[in-house]
Amino acid sequence: MSTRPPLTRPRQGRMIAGVCAGLARRFGMPPTVMRLLFLLSCLLPGPQFVLYIAMWIIVPNE
Repeated sequence: MSTRPPLTRPRQGRMIAGVCAGLARRFGMPPTVMRLLFLLSCLLPGPQFVLYIAMWIIVPNE
């Protein structure tokens, strides 16, 4: 059983708030891939920006 790191926003390597970098670390993928996935998801209708801001507020810093 593998243990995942806790979901936190890193202090190093963040672009805006560190949400994508924290999610990438949590799921074991490069931050650039997570950022591209987020940008592509913005082309679809939905609350992506609201969720990003909510995670910025809720997810703690390292």
